[in-house]
Amino acid sequence: MHLQLTPSAKDHQVAALAALAIGIHVLESVLPSPLPGVKPGFANIITLIAYACYGFEIAAWVSVLRVLVGSLIVGTFLSPTFVLSFSGAVASMLVLWLLTEVKLFKLSLFGIAILMAMAHMFAQLIMVYWLFIPHEAIFKLLPILLTASLVFGLLNGVIASKVYEKLSPNVDTRD
Repeated sequence: MHLQLTPSAKDHQVAALAALAIGIHVLESVLPSPLPGVKPGFANIITLIAYACYGFEIAAWVSVLRVLVGSLIVGTFLSPTFVLSFSGAVASMLVLWLLTEVKLFKLSLFGIAILMAMAHMFAQLIMVYWLFIPHEAIFKLLPILLTASLVFGLLNGVIASKVYEKLSPNVDTRD
């Protein structure tokens, strides 16, 4: 018996966007961090674009594939770095789902990006507390981390919005 799978258009969309996000993830992993644990999260721009063009499901696939495959390439799979990255991705996808699928309220890509960045940061901070540094003093980093989340979330939202504006006339969005 011969099984042949034919990739759908959706499969191609996920693959292309995930490949781009993974490439950015890998490049970002070698950049020096301005503060320990603070990275701009530019790969999340691709997740935002995936959401804007194709919806939550494809954005979630792009996010999960980015973390899994990116960690395999960088050599951090199942390491503390992977756990933190994966927890942040899950938290940001949960926020995206609540905002867009449950429709708690309507936000622009800027607002979505900021809330996703903050959820990502909160999840990582909670994981650091639970797994590595079970001391309340870790939460004294909150003002710095919230500020970084706000700045990078806004920056990523601006970039994603600009790219989406350029792409949207040429992209066959959503089914």
